[in-house]
Amino acid sequence: MYTQAMDSQPKDEREPKAVRSLQEVELERRFDAKIDAGEFIEAKDWMPEHYRKTLLRQISQHAHSEIVGMLPEGNWITRAPTLKRKAILLAKVQDEGGHGLYLYAAAETLGTSRDEMIDALHAGKAKYSSIFNYPTLTWADIGTIGWLVDGAAIMNQVPICRCSYAPYARAMIRICREESFHQRQGFDSLLTMMREGTPEQRAMVQDAVNRWWWPSIMMFGPPDDQSPNSAQGMRWGIKRVSNDTLRQRFVDATVEQAKVLGVTLPDPDLKWNAERGAHDFGTIDWAEFKRVIAGDGPCNRERLAARRKAWNEGAWVREAALAHARKLATRQEAA
Repeated sequence: MYTQAMDSQPKDEREPKAVRSLQEVELERRFDAKIDAGEFIEAKDWMPEHYRKTLLRQISQHAHSEIVGMLPEGNWITRAPTLKRKAILLAKVQDEGGHGLYLYAAAETLGTSRDEMIDALHAGKAKYSSIFNYPTLTWADIGTIGWLVDGAAIMNQVPICRCSYAPYARAMIRICREESFHQRQGFDSLLTMMREGTPEQRAMVQDAVNRWWWPSIMMFGPPDDQSPNSAQGMRWGIKRVSNDTLRQRFVDATVEQAKVLGVTLPDPDLKWNAERGAHDFGTIDWAEFKRVIAGDGPCNRERLAARRKAWNEGAWVREAALAHARKLATRQEAA
């Protein structure tokens, strides 16, 4: 799950607020009352403009992440080791395309078209999760993405099923169900390699875990004390659990899963803290996180180039679909 955009507020949203009318003050009072009562906000309800922009930024970034996230895994569809694994990976990539569709549809209810959101992505103005700017070097990376990346996504996304914005919350219910299968499939793939594979294959799994561990725990976003927009997001009910709390839950759960797999997590400072009732872990390289978010990761340029290429080469499909729709509409009018 991919909500890092909530923690980076564009400059145009930091301008001083304009003087509001009495009507706007009353509308905001009613809006706040609904939020405080735990009620959902629907697309046609009045909402503060900053609430709308925050949601649009988060949901569109989430949608972009699902679509860009198809690329590192799609790279291995033709090289899957068995027909079973190929079918599983095809189904997973298809699910991710569907998730992007649900999320773009939810974001469109906020008044911005899908074409506008995609244009922003292709222009480099919109973000997607930093995790998808890392390469998939071996087949073990595919299982590790399922286990760690999708595991982190589930930890992030389940609370969003209770997001105050109803179209987003509804979309997340189905997405979370499907993501849970993705995580299990990834874990099963790694477990098979660790228990039935060769020493070289087990070493491949450990190498993949070493490379994906730190980017995975970066997925929860910056520390709470460096996340200025999180408090407002939680006040509005867009965000339900803080970055650091989610990250701690993920680490605690993953340590136990790693024991079952028989892999070592690449953090010498990782240890159980009986006093806290949780695991301590090492310092995250936030400089790397910021560098990748800013566009200087291992595969940033490659990922955007692939998305632009796919969009341009698919233009004829979109044009044909629109022509067909116009033809059907003309026939219906004539009838």
